[in-house]
Amino acid sequence: MSGRMTVSAVIPTLNAGSGLEALLTKLEGQTLKPQEILVIDSGSADGTLATLSRHPDVRVRRIDREEFNHGGTRDLAFSLTTGEIVAFLTQDAMPAADTLLERLAAPLAQEKVIAAYGRQLPREDASPREKLVRGFNYPETSEVHTMADLPEKGIRTFFLSDVCAAYRRKEYEELGGFEKDVRTNEDMFFAARAIRAGYGIAYAAEAEVIHSHDFSFREQYDRNRLQGYEIVRHAALLGNASASRTGMAMLKEVSGALLRQGRIGSIFGLVMDCGARYLGSRAGRKAYERENRAGRNG
Repeated sequence: MSGRMTVSAVIPTLNAGSGLEALLTKLEGQTLKPQEILVIDSGSADGTLATLSRHPDVRVRRIDREEFNHGGTRDLAFSLTTGEIVAFLTQDAMPAADTLLERLAAPLAQEKVIAAYGRQLPREDASPREKLVRGFNYPETSEVHTMADLPEKGIRTFFLSDVCAAYRRKEYEELGGFEKDVRTNEDMFFAARAIRAGYGIAYAAEAEVIHSHDFSFREQYDRNRLQGYEIVRHAALLGNASASRTGMAMLKEVSGALLRQGRIGSIFGLVMDCGARYLGSRAGRKAYERENRAGRNG
């Protein structure tokens, strides 16, 4: 591929808060200027719509909150844009530099790479544990995931995050886009279909956003319950790859770093966090299995 491809930027919003102003300003000032910015808002009741009104070049599509679906809503947004590349950001992901879109789009110039995701850097006020977990999940070195990585990387072969990601329109549409009815991990399941079709998914470490969350143990449990449900529902697509190997590697690396820093209390918090992830994931798997059995028996 030659030449610079056109880019559309999409942000789903719901009560985006004061950070939205800075995010839109950052996007409007990118070195690879998006030909359009589309916000798809699902019923904000704070100042989100007022903020959007101060950016007349930003298009807004409003939907009811009940209509929002991680896969279906993003696929709708995709259909409303025209760029050769469509970049997705969440409302709380702040570009770390004005070169974000340029660096995120760069790997898509490779013929077989049809999607890319960026590096998530922790916020300054993130906990020591969260900073290290982000570092584990989003390292400094870029790479391209293909089917050849499955034996070594397992489920991480299919990792892709719509917190900051870009897709080539042509191949996205040819592969059918995101699933329309999926509660989470629409990015991972698209990546799995793309990789199985012979394409690559790039991790662009130079494309950086500031994004992190210190979830409570309950929030972590609930998130992983949804993920566990969807992952087992898509087990065949994911090659029946288990997430446990990645979880254990993360626990070992992060706990070791915390120990070296002398943060014993944070190690306890990490163990509790990993326990909430595991229990949530297991509950999601069991919920899916119960539904499956009920369906077969009915």
